[in-house]
Amino acid sequence: MTAPRVSGDWLQNPDTQAVLGMLSAAGFHALCVGGCVRNALLGVPVSDVDIATNALPETVAALAQAAGLRAVPTGIEHGTVTVVSGGVGHEVTTFRHDVETFGRHARVAFSADLRADAARRDFTMNALYAQADGQVLDPLGGGLADLCARRVRFVGTAEHRIAEDYLRILRFFRFCAQHGDPAQGFDSQALAACTAHAGQLERLSRERVGAEMRKLLDAADPAPAVLAMAETDVLGHILPDAKATVLARLIALETRACDPGGWLRRLAALGGEAAAERLRLSRAAARDLQRLKSAVAGADGTAALGYRLGAKLACDAVLVRAALADGDLPQEWRRQIACGAGAVFPLRPADLMPALKGPALGAALKQAEEYWIDQGFRPDGAALKQRVLGRPAADDSDGHA
Repeated sequence: MTAPRVSGDWLQNPDTQAVLGMLSAAGFHALCVGGCVRNALLGVPVSDVDIATNALPETVAALAQAAGLRAVPTGIEHGTVTVVSGGVGHEVTTFRHDVETFGRHARVAFSADLRADAARRDFTMNALYAQADGQVLDPLGGGLADLCARRVRFVGTAEHRIAEDYLRILRFFRFCAQHGDPAQGFDSQALAACTAHAGQLERLSRERVGAEMRKLLDAADPAPAVLAMAETDVLGHILPDAKATVLARLIALETRACDPGGWLRRLAALGGEAAAERLRLSRAAARDLQRLKSAVAGADGTAALGYRLGAKLACDAVLVRAALADGDLPQEWRRQIACGAGAVFPLRPADLMPALKGPALGAALKQAEEYWIDQGFRPDGAALKQRVLGRPAADDSDGHA
C-alpha cells in the first residue's frame, strides 16, 4: 500500500512544528505517532500529539531548554519528557523496547530502532508514524491496511501483548467500538487471548478500568463490543450481572430519537453490581448514576421525571426505562419532560408559617408537592395553601398567595 500523507491544523501548528524542528535540527528523528496519526487518517479530530524520537530523554530536555521551551520529566523512567510549546504539552518519548513486563507495567530499554519501537505498541493501527511534512511511516507493514479496513489487530500475538499489560483487554474492545467495523466481526486470536486472561482484570486499579469503560461506552455504538465482552467473560469480571443485551436496544432507541447517549446513560442500562465503586466513579457521577437508576426503577411519569431530574437526566431515564422494558418511548415524551423541567413549585415554607413549623411543615410541603406533581403542575400557590391549611388563602394575615 502506498504510504499517504496526513495534514491538518494539528500538524501545521507552529507550536508542534517547533518541537519537531527542535529534534530534527539536531539530527534526531522527530515523528508524530499513535493516536494523532491514526485519527488524522480516519478523519477524526486530533486532541493530543505524541512524538517519538531516537534522542535520549536528557538530550530532549537539553534541546528544549536551548530552544526556549519548557521540559517536564513526566515519565522519564519510561523515556517520556513533556515539552511545552505555546502553552501546549507534547509528550516526546524515546524509541524503546520492553525488557521485562509484569501485566500492569513494563521495564523498558531505550533504542535507536524505529521498528523495535513500533513492535512494542498495542495495535497495528497505533504503530503508525508521521514525519513533520505529513509522510506516514508503517514500520511493521500492515498497519495502514488494518486501519483502512477498520480492523483492530494486536501487534505480534494477542497473547503476548495482553500478558504485557492486562488493560489491553479493555483497550481491544474499546478500539473495536471506536474504530472497528462491526460487520467484520472481532479478531478470533484476540478474543481467545481476552478470554484466557479475563480474570487478570481484577488485578488492575479500578481507576484504569473505569477510564477505559467510560471511553468505550462513549463510542457511537458500543453494543457489539460489549456483547463480545460478555461472551468472553470479560464483562463479568468488571460488572457482575450486567445486562449486555439491553445496550443494543438502548442504542436503537437513541438512534430513533436522534439523541446520542453518553456513557452514564449506557452504564445505567447495563446495570451491574456496585458499578460506581467497581469503576471508581467520581462522587458527582456516582450520585447521578444512583439518581438515574432509582428514577428508572420508580413509578414517576415522564413529566415528573423532568421536574425531579432536569431535562438531561430525565431523557436518560426515559430511554433507559424503555430499553429495559423492551418497549417504545412514551408519546410526546420530550414535551412532557420539558414541561416538568420548567415547572417551579409555587409553595414556599413561609406560605405555611406560622401555622406549621418543624417536621410538620416539611411533611406538609412534601405532600403538597406530590399532589401538585400528580395534578400536572396546575394548582397555584393559593390553591395549595388552602389545601394544606384547610382555609382560604385570603384568611391568612401574612399576605402570601
